[in-house]
Amino acid sequence: MKKPGPSARPFTPLRRTLGLPAWADLGLRLGAVLTLIFIVVMAHWLDRDGLIDNHDGKISFLDVVYFTMISITTTGFGDIAPVSDRARLVEAVIVTPIRFAVIFIFVGTAYNFLIKKSWETWRMARIQERLTGHTVALGFGVSGAQAVEELIARGTDPETIVVLDTDEERLAQAEAFGCNVMQGDATRDQTLMALQIDRAAAVLVSAGRDDTSILIVLTVRHLAPNVPITVVVRAQDNETLARQAGADNVINPVRFTGLLLAGSAQGAHVAEYLADLASVSGRVQLLERAAAPEEIGKSLDALASGGRGLRIYRDGVAIGFWEAAAREIRLGDMIVEILPTCAIES
Repeated sequence: MKKPGPSARPFTPLRRTLGLPAWADLGLRLGAVLTLIFIVVMAHWLDRDGLIDNHDGKISFLDVVYFTMISITTTGFGDIAPVSDRARLVEAVIVTPIRFAVIFIFVGTAYNFLIKKSWETWRMARIQERLTGHTVALGFGVSGAQAVEELIARGTDPETIVVLDTDEERLAQAEAFGCNVMQGDATRDQTLMALQIDRAAAVLVSAGRDDTSILIVLTVRHLAPNVPITVVVRAQDNETLARQAGADNVINPVRFTGLLLAGSAQGAHVAEYLADLASVSGRVQLLERAAAPEEIGKSLDALASGGRGLRIYRDGVAIGFWEAAAREIRLGDMIVEILPTCAIES
């Protein structure tokens, strides 16, 4: 791995969201401590006749608050002390358990915000070093967020998804999905190498600008010659450039929207069916997979999965279900089929 040059900007290391935001966790702990202290103050105040002040012999509310604090913190100066049996029982039954609870809360807070944070940083660094077979989303705008959300809905473990973006708010949204995130520039070699881009299962590029997306594709392809890359571009002229840069799949959301509009003009249900195919929430789904051993030699319309075979990809050539070559599936073929969502879920 190359070391960043002197002008390279540092980026935030890989991280994963915690179950509760730090400010909320701290607020809950502080609230619990204040509640427990309030309970002890009230217990001492109600039983103030069982206390003695060796200084002036009078127990004021300020004396009760003072005695509560030195009692909970186990300081114990001895100037105020419980003398009655009931006051001592209160100290033993109520104050002592609360004292231990407060100590545990403080210890837990120190662990959570100091020890645990350091441990989590170290652990995520180790995970980052061993990343493999993960999905990398470069850009988490509208398209990137939709893609990640759809991946998770299709059963992808969020912990195997790494999101890279420069915007902290977008990264917070990705963290809410349970993904690993990193803040940085996807056009820089050092950043992508930190993501172990060459060991990724797939890379999704959606930078928001075609020129930036194409530059990212070039960078990724340079670092990871064999990793599948899918990129979103919005101008039709840039689709060819994206493929020349090394993208395996080029998606044009503008063109897809045009297909839906055109479909709706040709029939009331064509656009609905296209949208159904595109989403995991639809009744049917498109799947791409390698040909199974038991399917070798059979026709595309006799798949072992029970799905409807649509295409075979053989040596980079698309073969439709109506073509003669689709009557025999061969070893190494990639099959695109359509299956009912209920069959996939079962």
